[in-house]
Amino acid sequence: MTPYGLTTEQLTEPLGLGEPRPRLSWKLRSDRHGAAQSAYRITATVEGRLVWDSGRRDSDETLLIEWDGPALQSATRYQWRVETWDENGRPAGHAQSWFETGLLHREDWTAVWIGRDPVGLPMVDPPSDEERSFPDPALAPLYLRRSFEVAERPVRARLYATARGVYEPNLNGGRVGDLVLAPGWTEYHHRLQYQTYDVTEQVRVGTNEIGAIVADGWWSGHVGFDPSRPARHYGLAPAYLAQLVLDFADGSRRVIATDSTWQEGPGAIRAADLLMGEFVDARQSPQFRPVAELDREPGPLVAEPDRPIRVTADVPAVAVDGNIVDFGQNLTGRVRLRIRGARPGQRIVLRHAEVLDDGELYVANLRRARATDTYVCAGGDEELFEPRFTFHGFRYAEITGYPGEVTADDVTARVLHNDTPFTGTFTCSDPMVEQLQANIVWGQRGNFVAVPTDCPQRDERLGWLADAQVFAPTATRNADVSAFLARWMKDVVDGQDADGAFRDIAPVMVLDREGAPAWGDAGVIIPWLLWRTYGDRRTLERSFDAMAAWIGHIRRHNPDLLWRNRTGNSYGDWLQVDAETPRDVLSTAYFAYSTRIVADAADVLDRPSSEYRALHAAIKEKFIETYVGDDGSVEGGTQTAYLLALAFDLLPPDLVGPAVEHLAADVEKRGNRLTTGFVGVSLLCPVLTEHGRADLAYALLHQEEFPSWGYSIRHGATTIWERWDGWTEHGGFQSAAMNSFNHYSLGSVGEWLYGRVAGIDQAPGSVAYRELLLRPTPGGKLTWARAEQETVRGSVSCG
Repeated sequence: MTPYGLTTEQLTEPLGLGEPRPRLSWKLRSDRHGAAQSAYRITATVEGRLVWDSGRRDSDETLLIEWDGPALQSATRYQWRVETWDENGRPAGHAQSWFETGLLHREDWTAVWIGRDPVGLPMVDPPSDEERSFPDPALAPLYLRRSFEVAERPVRARLYATARGVYEPNLNGGRVGDLVLAPGWTEYHHRLQYQTYDVTEQVRVGTNEIGAIVADGWWSGHVGFDPSRPARHYGLAPAYLAQLVLDFADGSRRVIATDSTWQEGPGAIRAADLLMGEFVDARQSPQFRPVAELDREPGPLVAEPDRPIRVTADVPAVAVDGNIVDFGQNLTGRVRLRIRGARPGQRIVLRHAEVLDDGELYVANLRRARATDTYVCAGGDEELFEPRFTFHGFRYAEITGYPGEVTADDVTARVLHNDTPFTGTFTCSDPMVEQLQANIVWGQRGNFVAVPTDCPQRDERLGWLADAQVFAPTATRNADVSAFLARWMKDVVDGQDADGAFRDIAPVMVLDREGAPAWGDAGVIIPWLLWRTYGDRRTLERSFDAMAAWIGHIRRHNPDLLWRNRTGNSYGDWLQVDAETPRDVLSTAYFAYSTRIVADAADVLDRPSSEYRALHAAIKEKFIETYVGDDGSVEGGTQTAYLLALAFDLLPPDLVGPAVEHLAADVEKRGNRLTTGFVGVSLLCPVLTEHGRADLAYALLHQEEFPSWGYSIRHGATTIWERWDGWTEHGGFQSAAMNSFNHYSLGSVGEWLYGRVAGIDQAPGSVAYRELLLRPTPGGKLTWARAEQETVRGSVSCG
């Protein structure tokens, strides 16, 4: 029996950990049936010196064991080892790992914020038309540098860095690390993440030069659909904060920190914006001058607690038609272009789109986002262009101004997203269903960028709460999103208003209003999901007061227990088709559901739950009295109305069967077609299967006529569309005002593919897959199906 998959704070060998009491986990593997852990022991050392010994603990627990050794020291590497004993009490396997702390205390920081001094800016050429579309062409990204001397090689060198904006550090002419769009996006007024880099091998004896490029990013660039320059959200211009810590063999330490000795100047990147694109003039080189010291107080710095954004894959072009390149896959990222034989000053423009319209890029749905990258060539045999501080949602790229003909070998699409490890696969005998699963995964890749966004292409890209909560169960099947969602939950909680209302989005940048039903409820649903899926009690505990405040907010403004007041924008079952679920039916159902979760969470956390149990019972009684007929009908009569009542247990037992019959009848009378929108779609196949109508669930799965998953796939979809009618044969494109072709919400059926088709599920009451319920449901056209999932306790496969 061998421990494997050791993690600290749900991360593998994290560098720059900020949690003062980290949690340690491991998994077990054995080829012996019935093997089990009966005890464990954890030891930890620093440079060979024992600092913690848990002693032997009789326990089968392997998950999130909290550090209870001495207080952790900043910038220190801890080696830890776990030993296990098997079910017979005999010594079994052991394994080891490490984590390294970041800067844990305010006094560890000596750096000051630096940026551009607006006085005496060097003269630059007038901005071009392309540059004028950016937030402010005068505010080109910062190119920063500082030289320093080193007499001997350090034994250890760490760079701690962050930005107001997005940054890429460099040292001695080479890029530091492989992170993209660091430090990511958080509620900056509450938390600004810093990153830690091991640069020991990049420091050399003699003269060294450290630097960085810093662009607007989420701090001072275009974000969301606010047409104004969004400086009012965070700040007016980018800035940088960093310190390089060098440790030498004799025990001495030297710190090179950002201060007035650094220099800055605009360089080749003339403009960069997440929505608009990037403009690079390769003929330009920085003209350096002194920086301005901006703030001596570092602010609300926190170590990055989850996996960063990286380029995770390269996708080759599959076809080139004139100047339009097809990568065969809708994705999120940017294009890397090889240029040969260009003359100095030759301008190459790249435009991006998800789909084509009569052979041309369809860009109307991008709204204000220009998604255009421009490269002005330096001239020479070969140049390589890849933007650094923007990203686009696209399958197609139009390249104009290129010298000669573009070939497939000249272009590569580079996929970027938070580097959450993919842990699950689903395969089956039906190619269309396998394409559906692929579309779901690509939608997750494309929208887990800093926060769980709605879409990666248009002028929005916001952390919508309902989208996240309906898709989160599917996301946990495909990848380990434990740390990613736990970190984002801090933004959700920080965005809560004084009355207890969560918001529609997090971080809160636009739409500064109380969250709608099913949107604000994500603040309750996701912490509970992280507990059930990953055993993350800490996130549940840290979120609980906010969860309870949300229930208090709804109850206070709806004393009759029907949630009709203070419903925010009340989106209802967003983008439902040929149906209209009553908004108060949906909102009251979610009021009951969230109240029940808060009661369950209170029990887990050993807090009083009776108040919430009684409230839940009263809401359920009111729901039945107001919305449920004696024949099991639910007001509105829509698929989503029945799904909510059945999934959230809001019906008397004797009316469950009749309600299922009403639901089934609605599906059947439409020729086995769905009407559900964002909220109802995640419940559709699971509820039908749970209540003995897996045949209808499979009929919906295999449906290829509008509206269905299969309809979009039949028409070339490689990601999940925002709308069932994003494009139809009878209507063409839907309104460009809201028509994303990469929007994961309607892909929430993926959880059912894993859990009921292939059959990997948890037993009732199980936490973090401690007790498995394996129950595949053969049906439909499938002759076989199989899923594999690396859970937090180990590998599971079923089919």
